Amino acid sequence: MLVQYIEALIFASDASLRFEEILICLHGALEQDFTDAEVKEAIAQIKHRYNEQNSALELVEIAGGYQFLTRKSMQSVVNQLHIQKSKKKLSQSALETLAIIAYRQPITKLEVEQIRGVNCDYTMQKLLEKDLISISGKADGPGRPLLYSLSQYFLDYFGIASIADLPQLKDVEDSNQIEIGNKID
Repeated sequence: MLVQYIEALIFASDASLRFEEILICLHGALEQDFTDAEVKEAIAQIKHRYNEQNSALELVEIAGGYQFLTRKSMQSVVNQLHIQKSKKKLSQSALETLAIIAYRQPITKLEVEQIRGVNCDYTMQKLLEKDLISISGKADGPGRPLLYSLSQYFLDYFGIASIADLPQLKDVEDSNQIEIGNKID
């Protein structure tokens, strides 16, 4: 039964579910303490079962927790779904703003606007609504402006395990120089 409870918890979660959250939910619902080893074994059984059944889904460790995702081999079909749901698509300005926040977080809206050179009120509001960024505190400066950081959902949305998995700025700069160099030749 433990396997089914954990499977239900992970399936019902709209974001990756941390190991500690699984333990808390199990204890709260079942009023029983499970050892880390028991829960880890149950998670391993779930992973194994989905692999053995050749399911379109797989249980993966992502963003510090567990989540069911479609297998990479299903990517072309799932991409069509994403194309159909274009209203969730991020605009160029939203992507630029996200990139600035990702590499400079925590950051104020004014700092983002100074880097982009345009007003970011609308874009920041949309990113907050989509839960890709979150308010992470207040700056110490005059007026104590809000600080923005990437949300946990950002990791899920882009399918990365942690902020450390983002490309390093030097890698992006190197690839841009290669492209520019190839165009000149």
